[in-house]
Amino acid sequence: MEERRVRRYGRGQNHSVLPLQTSGSRTRYLSNSISCWYCDYKISALNGPLFRFGRRHARFFKVWFSIGVGFTLTSMLIVTLILAWELGIIVHVFGESTELKDVLSSFLFGFSPRVYALRLSLADASYLLLSTLISVSVHEFGHAIAAASEGIQTEYIAIFVAVLFPGALVAFNYELLQILQPFDALRVYCAGIWHNALCCAVCGLVVFLLPLVLFPFYVHGEGLMVLEVPFSSSLSGYLSPGDVIVTLDGKRIHNEQEWGEMTILINDKVLQGSKHVENYKGLAIVHGGMSYCISNSLVEESRKISLVDDQSACPDDLMEFVAIKCSDSSELDNDIGYGYSNRTENRHCLNAKDVVKHNTCSHGWVTKTTNGSNCLCSQDESCLSPIQFPGIIWAEITYSSPYAPECVQVEKNSFLHPESANCGGTFVFVGDVISMAHSIQLSSYLPRWPNVFSAYLPKVLEKNLICLFQVSLTIALLNSLPVYLLDGESILEAALCHFTLLGQRKRAKILQACLLFGTITCMVAFFRIFFLSFS
Repeated sequence: MEERRVRRYGRGQNHSVLPLQTSGSRTRYLSNSISCWYCDYKISALNGPLFRFGRRHARFFKVWFSIGVGFTLTSMLIVTLILAWELGIIVHVFGESTELKDVLSSFLFGFSPRVYALRLSLADASYLLLSTLISVSVHEFGHAIAAASEGIQTEYIAIFVAVLFPGALVAFNYELLQILQPFDALRVYCAGIWHNALCCAVCGLVVFLLPLVLFPFYVHGEGLMVLEVPFSSSLSGYLSPGDVIVTLDGKRIHNEQEWGEMTILINDKVLQGSKHVENYKGLAIVHGGMSYCISNSLVEESRKISLVDDQSACPDDLMEFVAIKCSDSSELDNDIGYGYSNRTENRHCLNAKDVVKHNTCSHGWVTKTTNGSNCLCSQDESCLSPIQFPGIIWAEITYSSPYAPECVQVEKNSFLHPESANCGGTFVFVGDVISMAHSIQLSSYLPRWPNVFSAYLPKVLEKNLICLFQVSLTIALLNSLPVYLLDGESILEAALCHFTLLGQRKRAKILQACLLFGTITCMVAFFRIFFLSFS
């Protein structure tokens, strides 16, 4: 049997790993491999079409994959410098920070490991599986077409599952590949990385243009639609699938990015306030986003609830508020960590559901009070603001239900003013806003017709494209690394042969030194990023 080149991300193996039955030099029958950890399915029907396609357009593909060689060599140089920087961190030559490790992992592996450290749902696993199959197929078909343009015919294409990870590979004659000129071989080796990079570019472009593509059927960036509210979510019972989140603490929410940024802003401001309280003992943290005009009679009734040892003794169904100077309410728009006297007479226990029905004496995160007295409350009202502590944060959420049956005939943009249409409302969430924000599934696309199920389509498309981008980028970057068993090994060998005048023995030593450095550094970086960062 002839020695053949088997491609599994650039790994050269003999025919014993994936057995072939041959008659002369032509493969007629293929046997599929099955074991407890590995199985594959080999396809030879595409050999002829791929070879004819590559040979017919050989002139174009030579130019096309030559561009890929330039891109790939640039990528290899960059990731090599990143590996050198990582080695410097390991030996404490450079400083170290969590942010830097996240940047390195995002560049070297195409994603932040903290994202994948979270528990994957069944839907996420299906996105990852599909994206892996597409990305690997794009990678291997790139090698196959590049080889065909150089006159090398594919022996077979195999789809495999190793342990739980899917993939694909192509096999072609290794002897024909060896007699190619170094730059011609580089075109074949770099084709997979080049096609993965183009796949990333296409995914990014489609995601960017998705609002325009779906414009006839969906409105984008006009509200945040709730797709799923798990029973474990802290918002279960408040929001339902089909509801549209309009504001968070008075801030208009247009998309998922604003939703995440606003929750982080609220949480960070309260944490800043808690540090202020630690420095000035006896002061209370008040919420700078929203404060309310409460009638003095209701304030007097709230004083009947006892407060013990200057600590909140409000029942579980009540929230603690503090009376603030009305002249200060306008200033609260910019600062959350205001300290006020922690005296019992200034603190009150009120029902949050009743409080949000009153007028505000500050405009939350949007505007400032601009009237002459700097106060929106009447003389028989007091300006009260909820007390905040880390982990117990007040967040006022306004939502609408434009797709409910009784609201279908309401005016098109009624979700901007849900109370006027009686198709929404306002509620208060008290707790961890960060976990709250991530506990529900949201979409920035609102269907133009009252069909809640169609709202899932843009989210599915968007998640698939983003996942495909990340997986394809990961495959491209991993194969750009100068390490053993990946495309980087073959690319580096061919590049040294083409771009240097060194003898064969010196080239071999430099190649082994570079591969050893890259492999060890990459393994250490992988261990540090994926394990030590979570300790």
